[in-house]
Amino acid sequence: MQEFSELADLEALTTFVAVAEAGSFAAAARLLGRDASVLSRRIGQLERRLGVRLLSRTTRRVALTEAGALYCRRVQGVLDELANASREASDFAATPQGLVRVSLPLAFGRQWITPVLPPFLARHPRIRVELRLADRFVDLVAEGFDVAIRVAAGRPRDSSLTIRKLAGYRNLLVAAPDYLAARGAPAAPADLAGHACLGFTGYAGWPDWPLTKADRRETVRPACALVADSTEVLLEAAIAGAGITFTADWLAGPALRSGRLVEVLPGWSGRESGGVYAILPPGRLVPAKTRLFVDAVAQAVRAGWAP
Repeated sequence: MQEFSELADLEALTTFVAVAEAGSFAAAARLLGRDASVLSRRIGQLERRLGVRLLSRTTRRVALTEAGALYCRRVQGVLDELANASREASDFAATPQGLVRVSLPLAFGRQWITPVLPPFLARHPRIRVELRLADRFVDLVAEGFDVAIRVAAGRPRDSSLTIRKLAGYRNLLVAAPDYLAARGAPAAPADLAGHACLGFTGYAGWPDWPLTKADRRETVRPACALVADSTEVLLEAAIAGAGITFTADWLAGPALRSGRLVEVLPGWSGRESGGVYAILPPGRLVPAKTRLFVDAVAQAVRAGWAP
């Protein structure tokens, strides 16, 4: 037996039901905004494809045959289901809901995304969020992520993905006030050689600290009292007075605002400015659930990192 999709298209079925309910081609034509002859021809084609007469035609009215009445009941059910499916899809778009799968870098996710989640979920009770925190680049499509938040020195280059920059950041030197009081504040980058420094091995320029101020550039290779592959560990060590570290303002921002850290060599920063990006799968249509989550992250990070 032929498949249903091969026997009749949706427009032909809609025409048939409209004629059956209206009782005439003229009345159905007025309802559908089509010419009656077009409707008659369409139903004739449907009958030929099915191999059975669906309507008995007279000069004034049309009536369902026995086969037509049975077919009409089944077709009405199909059309009703399609209408319900369309309404559900529209409701889904109008009322954000469903699961948002998010990939996040560890430190940034813990510091900036975790505080966003409780108020976000309270505002959108029909949205669920699944976080995967890992310092790696995921394949959004292959791994089924709705969005990845990336912190990078330059704009991500994959042109097949949708990329939205949420905020910029810079790298700067910071230390605890107690450390600087005990050891003195360096006046120039060269003075860092006499200080305890805390080095992050994951920094792109490691083991150097490339610094810039206006049109001046200097590269420092610090003598590190502590080296680690975790920016959070180094930040806590700096807060505890262990030395000077070179870190991102998005990470040091809260400690700078509270006074637990101060900027060292103000005006000197990393040579490359970075950005926080939302990476979305290809395509222009972003689900409301994903768009709202990205907007919430953007609002949080735009509050600014530094005091």
